[in-house]
Amino acid sequence: MPWIHEESCTGCGVCVDECPVDAISMEVDSAAIDMAECIRCGVCHDICPVGSVRHDGEKVPDRIAENVDSVKRYMSLCEKYLGDAQEGEKCLRRLKRHFMMEKKIAEQTLQELEKLG
Repeated sequence: MPWIHEESCTGCGVCVDECPVDAISMEVDSAAIDMAECIRCGVCHDICPVGSVRHDGEKVPDRIAENVDSVKRYMSLCEKYLGDAQEGEKCLRRLKRHFMMEKKIAEQTLQELEKLG
């Protein structure tokens, strides 16, 4: 999914004008994408003159770090509120199952998408 690199966006508005579903607007000095309206067509990627419309693949390391940080926080809270380190380990096992389920959903979704063409 696209996102705007705000530091490099010049606010030229080309993406706003060219978005076929009006999912991009200007906020202060930078464009912003309304992901609920975005149809992932890629037009904004292609027309941004400074390359500020970026692909979400660049954010994979950040998302992984956020997930790990969240799991550590949940483990700590389980230990704190439920009594001991064993509770933190139980929390970790539950969250691993959660991410395995998310992985399974993603894999099966991709399999179904392959059938679309």
